[in-house]
Amino acid sequence: MVEALAILAAGFWAGMINVVVGSGTLVTFPTLLLFGYPPLVANVSNNIGLVGGGITGTFGYRREISGHRRELRGLLPASLLGGVTGAVLLLALPADAFRMIVPVLIAVGLGMVVWGPALQRRAARGRDATTDHGRLSTLTRPRLGAVLVGVYLLGIYGGYFGAAQGVLIVGLMSVLTSEGLQSITGLKNLLTTAVNAIAAVTFLLISAESVDWTVVLLIAAGATAGGVVGARFGRRLPPVLMRTLIVVVGVAAILRMLIFD
Repeated sequence: MVEALAILAAGFWAGMINVVVGSGTLVTFPTLLLFGYPPLVANVSNNIGLVGGGITGTFGYRREISGHRRELRGLLPASLLGGVTGAVLLLALPADAFRMIVPVLIAVGLGMVVWGPALQRRAARGRDATTDHGRLSTLTRPRLGAVLVGVYLLGIYGGYFGAAQGVLIVGLMSVLTSEGLQSITGLKNLLTTAVNAIAAVTFLLISAESVDWTVVLLIAAGATAGGVVGARFGRRLPPVLMRTLIVVVGVAAILRMLIFD
């Protein structure tokens, strides 16, 4: 009972923090390891369980997402393809082959989150203030291509392990676009949910024996409720506080991964 309650609580916390910031996996995954679940089983079951929280969180940010339907025709396929690639790599490669560079990726993402606004302001000095240049809908082809490639690569990362995938997506879009942070957060929620969902399907098709359904149900129940709370809470946060939370959670994620490695 204690174990079940702890996993349920971890799922709720992860679902809430994934919607607002990201890095929910750094709550649930170590919790499962502490209770003795094998790393592969913990990773796969955690990935499937967090899909519910992503769905409720994405629904909560539907207003921010609705203005980017055309851009999502490119972003979603890139995320889905990356998610499948990452899931296959997880099942085919040694577990430490990719995770060893995760702290570096998170650190890069935090740097982009911190310096993104300054870079946006510097780029804006040379633009007409009356235009929307820098929005996703008006990006030049080279910059849009860079966004798509980045989303695909982060999809691979998300399908493989996924900790702080949301932080990295926010960092990427903060540097390459002039979208507002709430808009980026909505897109982040949709893209990370798509990656988790397609990776979950891949796991079920290729390695169903790696799924612990009790863990999946507990995390799913907690994360789904956490996603609802996170969406309502996150929408009220000012950009400065959002970025502060991202940095705090990102640094905590790096420390947690270094400790568990």
